[in-house]
Amino acid sequence: MAFDIDMIKKVYDQMTERVDKAREVVGKPLTLSEKILYSHLWDGNATQAFTRSKDYVDFAPDRIACQDATAQMALLQFMQAGKPNVAVPTTVHCDHLIQAKQGAKADLKRANETSNEVFDFLESVSKKYGIGFWKPGAGIIHQVVLENYAFPGGMMIGTDSHTVNAGGLGMVAIGVGGADAVDVMAGMPWELKFPKLIGVKLTGKLNGWTAAKDVILKVAGILTVKGGTGAIIEYFGPGAKSMSCTGKGTICNMGAEVGATTSTFGYDESMERFLRATDRSDVADAANAVKDYLTADPEVYETPEDYFDEVIEINLDELRPHLNGPFTPDLATPVSEMKDKAKKNDWPIKVDWGLIGSCTNSSYEDLTRAASIAKQAVDKKIVAKSDFGINPGSEQIRYTAERDGILKIFEDLNATIFTNACGPCIGQWDRSDLKGDEKNTIVHSFNRNFSKRADGNPNTHAFVGSPEMVAAIAISGRLDFDPLNDTLLNEDGEEVKLDVPSGIELPPKGFDVEDAGYVEPVSDGSDVDVKVAEDSERLQLLTPFEPWDGKNLTDAKLLIKAFGKCTTDHISMAGPWLRYRGHLDNISNNCLIGAVNAYNKQTNFVKDQLTGEYDAVPKVQRHYKEKGIPTVVVGDHNYGEGSSREHAAMEPRYLGVKVVLVKSFARIHETNLKKQGMLGITFANEADYDLIQEDDTFNFIDLEDFAPDKQLTIEIVHEDGSKDTIKANHTYNLPQIEWYKEGSALNLIKKQNKS
Repeated sequence: MAFDIDMIKKVYDQMTERVDKAREVVGKPLTLSEKILYSHLWDGNATQAFTRSKDYVDFAPDRIACQDATAQMALLQFMQAGKPNVAVPTTVHCDHLIQAKQGAKADLKRANETSNEVFDFLESVSKKYGIGFWKPGAGIIHQVVLENYAFPGGMMIGTDSHTVNAGGLGMVAIGVGGADAVDVMAGMPWELKFPKLIGVKLTGKLNGWTAAKDVILKVAGILTVKGGTGAIIEYFGPGAKSMSCTGKGTICNMGAEVGATTSTFGYDESMERFLRATDRSDVADAANAVKDYLTADPEVYETPEDYFDEVIEINLDELRPHLNGPFTPDLATPVSEMKDKAKKNDWPIKVDWGLIGSCTNSSYEDLTRAASIAKQAVDKKIVAKSDFGINPGSEQIRYTAERDGILKIFEDLNATIFTNACGPCIGQWDRSDLKGDEKNTIVHSFNRNFSKRADGNPNTHAFVGSPEMVAAIAISGRLDFDPLNDTLLNEDGEEVKLDVPSGIELPPKGFDVEDAGYVEPVSDGSDVDVKVAEDSERLQLLTPFEPWDGKNLTDAKLLIKAFGKCTTDHISMAGPWLRYRGHLDNISNNCLIGAVNAYNKQTNFVKDQLTGEYDAVPKVQRHYKEKGIPTVVVGDHNYGEGSSREHAAMEPRYLGVKVVLVKSFARIHETNLKKQGMLGITFANEADYDLIQEDDTFNFIDLEDFAPDKQLTIEIVHEDGSKDTIKANHTYNLPQIEWYKEGSALNLIKKQNKS
């Protein structure tokens, strides 16, 4: 039986009326995305048709999911809101703070010893406020959500950018910062600019070596890392219906890598099969009763160009396996072309590691497809040339895969089975085979491959592929290996060819598990004591940010002008820094240390205008803060791309940065800046980025007149006394300007609660 079945039935009960009313108001057939959005309006039935990419709309999400790294700050903020319980069903999943090193048992034991303070805090806060808690080792948040909480037609937000994974089960599931989640936990509406819609029509059927992962690798190559910004991607067509539910989840998961608000698929038989296989026949039955409302109206898919802002068509019969990378997930290369491309770009051909798992590809089907390749290697006497690491998606999957002999196949190939957790995908990997900055190549089935992400080495060339392709390439030990055409030498000196992979969508004997790792919240948590030690290095109670004084911002110094790609990994690194995610002061010591200084092309080395000396970014910024000097960060396109981590907004805010001025923002990061009371603005003329000099001072001439749709005027004073005056755009509406005035969105919530 499903969690929160009464809530799900309520969503379906009101969905028919709300969708019918929305269709009447909009005056035309609706996409699935529109049906879900309009049926989750905070004010109930639709009274107006919203303009895509323009109107800010208040929504009422059905549930919230938080992972342990981001949950700390989200719950520390919620504790300030003065509420006795969360207003909507919420869960916390401990999956980020477990480092992959020796193997599942040893790694989990070490994590429970080194992060027990954080796990105990999260469990106690969960008990106090009515939150479901998933223990360390229970699984990766998005796989656990897919198996237990996701449901067709629902709306969910989560404090992780890959919350979008639940679109594989027909949800509109969106990654947000912790402050957004706190709003909803506190019973407030959740605001989103009504998204554009991109339709992806899938024809044909996956075959041979081509996997669901190759669909999104292809889409990433088409849209690039920012092509989906501000849009929901809706997949449809006969090719979509032919895929498994978890395959759909893989595609939606990696939609975060093209900047999409989320991605989704219409309800179909594969989703029904998955619901019944995961003991949620009650949800399947309820969904079947309203199934016409859980997909687009027929007219939409018949003439998609009339209903979507952009339409992409992919013929799965013709789609070929891809590898994307290195250093960016949108550099798409068909495997058949890798030989020439790798040689041309001088990418290291030898592959040191093949890593299978992460929230993107850790389902039962994923493991069986990769295992079918691994078994061939064993049976055909092929010795794997690369090291193997496997992260099952959940304890339910791990237990079932072990029962069915799947894990043993990998172990026979000398693979290391890591904990059911994120591990190397988010930099939680103690990689012992390399030291320093040695140039090398790894292949993995993860979603992101930014520089330094997996192992901290800027020269690790990481390539993204399907689990079966990762297995084949790791076995060969060569990046340029094409299993469709190439052969391998076995121990007997014979040339052998790998057969086409095969997978099992759902376990024939059903899923099984002894202890899934779930801790149910207590019915009354009022007596639960949440303790945070004053001398803790891991946790720190929050102090509210100061409100704006209402005056123009003057004499602000440039902290850093970031050159090129500046993701949340550059602004607030993960890896070893995850241990400080609940301690704002300590984690602020990683603020912008990965950003490249445009003036010397170095990281973590910027000029302190007060001393003329160069030093680490956090140290220079702390000096400015000590002297009461405001600062500005300048950036390029898609600033804040990547994770939902609000630390990338909270750290500069805490250290005294007042403004982030860039060519363009990634959606989640722009919202996070607004929520924390920061001024996040864009160049009206992108070429003005080039005017910014290393010793500049900024005067905001008309900030006192801060208003929606009104440009801001900035006077830039250069070291030689010369000046440039530029214009900046912003997307703040009236409520968001109130966040800025009060110092943060949370400050406004607390003020409203008191009144």
